[in-house]
Amino acid sequence: MTNMKIFLADAEATLRLGMILGELLTKGSVILLEADLGAGKTTLVQGIGKGLGITESIVSPTFTLINEYTEGRLPLYHLDLYRLEPNEVAALNLETYWEGVEVMPGIVAIEWAERMPYKPDSYLSVGLGYGDDCTRIAEITPFNCVLNQDFAARCTSYL
Repeated sequence: MTNMKIFLADAEATLRLGMILGELLTKGSVILLEADLGAGKTTLVQGIGKGLGITESIVSPTFTLINEYTEGRLPLYHLDLYRLEPNEVAALNLETYWEGVEVMPGIVAIEWAERMPYKPDSYLSVGLGYGDDCTRIAEITPFNCVLNQDFAARCTSYL
């Protein structure tokens, strides 16, 4: 599957898209989120958490930088790079999360990924924006990875 555009009617649809991703992603998956403030990045990650079976409240790690949720089917590592410069991002050694070196392998979701000076070898790029009629649009592009074949069908039927 190549680039996929999904039209999202509202924040609830963004949450449902995240739930589908959370149910289908495998350990080691990295989601790089790029969007303006308020476009739904955290909402999407909350859905991923629900799809993984995480019941803990998922909040934006804008000030803590990294929130770890380990109670679900797989751990979820939620990072927010909004307040950082690229040299500060490099100092975080983010690869330890997607390589599962010092943490249990899980799902890594990174908000404001455009601030990263380097990217993993494989990831899903998710851009969130708005269409002409104020609907949200998610543009999902896999890089060196494949989304489950059920993904498109599930998005069509649940969103």
